[in-house]
Amino acid sequence: MPAIEVKPGIYWIGVNDRTTDLFEGVWPITREGVSYNSYLILDQKKVLVDVIKNTQEGALLGQMQGLLEPGMLDYIVINHMEPDHTGAIKLLRHLAPQAVFLGTPKAVALLDAFYGVTQNVRAVADGEELVLGEKVVRFVHAPFVHWPETMVTYEQTQRVLFSCDAFGGYGALRGAIFDDQCVDLDFYIQEALRYYVNIIALFSGPVLRAIAKLADVPIEVIAPSHGLVWRKDPLQIVRLYKKWAEYAGKPGDQGITLLYGSMYGNTEIMMNAVAQGISRTGLPLEIYDAARTHASYILPSLWTRSGVLVGAPTYEGSLFPPVAQALEVAVHKRVVNKKLAYFGSYGWGGGAKRELLRIVEPLKWELVEELSFNGGPGIEDLRKGEDFGRRFAEMIAGS
Repeated sequence: MPAIEVKPGIYWIGVNDRTTDLFEGVWPITREGVSYNSYLILDQKKVLVDVIKNTQEGALLGQMQGLLEPGMLDYIVINHMEPDHTGAIKLLRHLAPQAVFLGTPKAVALLDAFYGVTQNVRAVADGEELVLGEKVVRFVHAPFVHWPETMVTYEQTQRVLFSCDAFGGYGALRGAIFDDQCVDLDFYIQEALRYYVNIIALFSGPVLRAIAKLADVPIEVIAPSHGLVWRKDPLQIVRLYKKWAEYAGKPGDQGITLLYGSMYGNTEIMMNAVAQGISRTGLPLEIYDAARTHASYILPSLWTRSGVLVGAPTYEGSLFPPVAQALEVAVHKRVVNKKLAYFGSYGWGGGAKRELLRIVEPLKWELVEELSFNGGPGIEDLRKGEDFGRRFAEMIAGS
């Protein structure tokens, strides 16, 4: 994709990545891809805002062609030091030795730690302004959104917020970079939620503080480091991030995440009966096979819904490992304050429920009901399962 004008004198020069399988080496993006958004501000002073990972260096330079040569850069703004934002720094240091790197004091230290860059580096204060000519940028520190050195950059004359990881999302851009030109906005909103829960959710408190800090700043464009550039209704993504951050302190919306695993099909048979019972209430339900679904895709449902149904057999006296592993990720992401029900099969002895409660104990999930059965479920067991699912759904709907 060629460079695209965001506002007069401000250009998107990002690149799409459709070949990386795991974002941060953890979260799958094989199907969705991701964009790395860099921006050029052209005035009397020439500024590059945000960089990209080292495997995309050539693409970034190609995007700059026709706008300016790297050697003409005056400043390179480092909003965030994570390597998917900074991997091209060594090349840019070579091509633009005169350019000054700007970042928070913690970013300056990390520039040295990650890349050995110490020359032509300057720390900027929170709220500091830099006159580029007609345009003026302001630097706003936003610690722990989502690293401690993070900041955002605001161009005041045209009201563009370069928000770094904040307000970003997965999903390679399909020709259109703006929200108002996107023909599949729901996809990008869903991928923004997945990105939020995968990457940012642990830092929901700092997200809310950053949103409050920027509440009085007039914004016409939000230009994040990943995903769509928001200009039709730029505050839409802010409202969504605020909503998602607030889930960190409350149970979530009325709905159920059914997370299950099955060794030989017995728990899966019961799962279908339980799901049938839930469906009779009309309550929103999402079902995930933990053995075949990466936790990345499960977390958004766990984060936003108040009820969790875990179906898993006892495996060697403990919880079926794929289910246990998915729940361990939920523990790391602090998915708290849910209503929980458990069902599953056992052979010569149980143990799955005991291990389940041990795993989720730090999350303050309340176990309200359980249904265990020996071996394969019979007709009466399945009737109990359907009633079990209905009762749990009715309880969630009434809470």
